[in-house]
Amino acid sequence: MGKPTGFMEYKRANLEHQPPEARLKNFKEFEKRFHSADAKVQAARCMDCGIPFCHGDTGCPVQNYIPEWNDLIYKGHWREALDNLLSTNNFPEFTGRLCPAPCESACTLGINEEPVAIKAIERTIIDKGWEEDWVVPRLPYVISGKKVAVVGSGPSGLAAAQQLCRAGHLVTVFEKNDRIGGLLRYGIPDFKMEKKVIDRRLEQMTIEGVEFKTGVNVGVDVPAMRLVEDYDAVILAGGAEKPRDIAIPGRDIKGIYFAMEFLPQQNRVNAGDAVKDQITAAGKDVVIIGGGDTGSDCVGTSNRQGAKSITQLEVLPMPPNNRPESTPWPYWPLILRTSSSHEEGVERKWSVNTKSFIGNEKGEVTALQCIQVKFENGKIIDIPGTEFDLKADLVLIAAGFLHPVHEGMLNELKEAGLELDQRGNVKAEFGESETAHATSLKKIFACGDMRRGQSLVVWAITEGRKCAAAVHSYLTQEVAVEENVE
Repeated sequence: MGKPTGFMEYKRANLEHQPPEARLKNFKEFEKRFHSADAKVQAARCMDCGIPFCHGDTGCPVQNYIPEWNDLIYKGHWREALDNLLSTNNFPEFTGRLCPAPCESACTLGINEEPVAIKAIERTIIDKGWEEDWVVPRLPYVISGKKVAVVGSGPSGLAAAQQLCRAGHLVTVFEKNDRIGGLLRYGIPDFKMEKKVIDRRLEQMTIEGVEFKTGVNVGVDVPAMRLVEDYDAVILAGGAEKPRDIAIPGRDIKGIYFAMEFLPQQNRVNAGDAVKDQITAAGKDVVIIGGGDTGSDCVGTSNRQGAKSITQLEVLPMPPNNRPESTPWPYWPLILRTSSSHEEGVERKWSVNTKSFIGNEKGEVTALQCIQVKFENGKIIDIPGTEFDLKADLVLIAAGFLHPVHEGMLNELKEAGLELDQRGNVKAEFGESETAHATSLKKIFACGDMRRGQSLVVWAITEGRKCAAAVHSYLTQEVAVEENVE
């Protein structure tokens, strides 16, 4: 590496960001990339370890060559570092903002020190690349004439579309919403990623040759089987959008919503749309059920809307501050994590289960009946005498997602022979075989959350890239067969 002793000489630094009181005034991003000199120092902390777990399967699903671009940054070769990064990751500006960075949990330095600031360096590389106009369209050398339909325009669909287009295939992306981006557009709050970050990629992909069709709900507006007939291959790249509900008394009371009913509305308002009867936290006591990232996004959005109070409930016990023995290095540690949204103001309650919702005479939610719980043999056990009521004017359910929505496209394809797995996801083979990502229906492939279930943005990009490789192999074999027949 550029400085073999760097990890002993330099301390970890994080990206500069606005204080909570300043960033709560708007929905814009509040972090800035490293200055080039700071990035050089942070890159110098990379240890040149014998086995870099950071970019193996444990650390980075997309398998970024992290030690290599750290070395290039230290030596000042920014353009080469960008080329290296883009060779494995189509959208490092997405992962550099949204990925929880399992690479850092797998960093060798992290065994007894703060790990290398990999995520911050990644974002710095790509942001500098955009600033310097180094990120340019890459046109295919040869056009195959083969047509591919990609259903869903989240990170997996976009990654698959870009890879296949660059391989010379004619790619059309279908999106049911009015704008491209999937949950990146209408799920991730703007303060985590402003939508201009998506738009500049779409401009690049359009120049490269990808065709985008919005407002087309496949299986509703157009039969799914028509795509199978009209295209040489179809990729199912939708999200796992079926939310996990809470079937308890009072669930039908007004004022109780899924997180993905709440968050997209604010994104639309930020985009300049008029949203009728917007769900808002302004002036309300807000209770969020679910302690994950989606719940955290609800916290940040509620604070910016002017909530009176925010409480976030989690049925699991509070995790430890330090890595437990159950998740040793280099695995992702089950530790307490405090997001930037949590820093902005929220009361977090652990080991709490909601038993029922309470409403007033108008049928509006006023409180939750809760109880403290413990886990015994994998079961949730109520602790007698710990019951309490929690005031609420707005309840947001952020308890995760079960599987893709079956109504419409998947139900139609099931009738034609499409198989689902036990969890309700599209069944498609895993691994590196020639049939990986292929479904039970000829010409149809699947990737992303639709295949593997709710997961990380880095896994979505990885899935899209690998699915594109499988489709390219399939189309190439089809061409060879056609040529032999002729």
